Amino acid sequence: MTITTERQRHVAPMHKQGGLEAGEATTDTIAYVRISHIVLPLKTAISDAKVLTGRQKPMTEISFTFAEIESREGHRGIGFGYSKRAGGAGMFAHAKEIAGELIGEDPNDIARIWNKLVWAGASMGRSGLTTQTIAAFDIALWDMKAKRAGLPLAKLLGAHRDSVQCYNTSGGFLSSDIAEVLDNVSRSIDAGIGGVKIKVGQPDPMIDLRRVEAVREHVGSSFPIAVDANQQWDRTTAARFGRILEEFNLFWIEEPLDAYDAEGHAALAAMLDTPIATGEMLTSVAEHRELIRNRSVDFIQPDAPRVGGITPFLRIMSLGEEAQVKLAPHFAMEIHLHLAAAYAQEPWVEHFEWLEPMFNERLEIRNGRMIVPSRPGLGFTLSEQANAWTVATAEFGKRA
Repeated sequence: MTITTERQRHVAPMHKQGGLEAGEATTDTIAYVRISHIVLPLKTAISDAKVLTGRQKPMTEISFTFAEIESREGHRGIGFGYSKRAGGAGMFAHAKEIAGELIGEDPNDIARIWNKLVWAGASMGRSGLTTQTIAAFDIALWDMKAKRAGLPLAKLLGAHRDSVQCYNTSGGFLSSDIAEVLDNVSRSIDAGIGGVKIKVGQPDPMIDLRRVEAVREHVGSSFPIAVDANQQWDRTTAARFGRILEEFNLFWIEEPLDAYDAEGHAALAAMLDTPIATGEMLTSVAEHRELIRNRSVDFIQPDAPRVGGITPFLRIMSLGEEAQVKLAPHFAMEIHLHLAAAYAQEPWVEHFEWLEPMFNERLEIRNGRMIVPSRPGLGFTLSEQANAWTVATAEFGKRA
């Protein structure tokens, strides 16, 4: 694998902060930023309903943009954004365009830095790729702030709990036959995971029904099961099949409709006893606000790397808490464990082992719950394997 490296230097005057005079409260500045494009190969090609309906190709890899930030006083933070199937190269390219904007900024002024970065790319929009790129920098700054305080991020935010109930998704894809799914379910239970989610949304709903029946019979009547249609049902199918699924005591039906159909999700949520969950594909606070305002969800499922990082995620949490909506963040458990621990209502966090080879640390699971680590910040560092999967880097500023 070829590694291409670009070194860029952009050093802003230390007495200025984004065009504003720095006051006495500014005691540190960002001195150095390193971004990396890392491509993680999956062991097997993964398919959900979007593949079976012909809308997407199987997923074979995940593309990441990592940001490593250092301050003049020697504090460090790390964060990432990601893309599946397409967009990874574009995200890294935009990160190179805006990374220099951080040099000379006070790393504690995270919300203001977020606004500065989003306006730097605003001609491309204030959601989508532009905000997903910002996520890597924003998450790294929050990681740095928690490390500076000597606290796990959950504790810096103010945790409601020191562990979060967790469910596994990686074992329930449609690319696995039912025998393999059942074996994966057993492995999850043996590992102490508290629930499982399986994929549905195939062109023939009766095939989905047989898979749900098999899993429910396998785990018994009380073990938590969810299903995920990945936006592949229309309103009629979702209503009819949702009624059929009521008897299985699911803890939610995920993405039954198109992610932007707030009205349809609201009607479904009012119609069914089974909770409705969605939000993972949205890339802005405004889009999540629309779901919450319309009472479209019982569980809101924001993804911090997709919405632009922890700063906008916290705004979504505030909206959800105010509306008494439950929380179940999508993917990236290394980040979302901390955020879910700081949510008022009891949330769920999604377990995927796919990212584990990229980090030196592992998250602990006991009795159906994922344990908030005691390590400061997010509590992870990049592994040698991550370095081996790195395809490009760029540097800005100068190390202290």
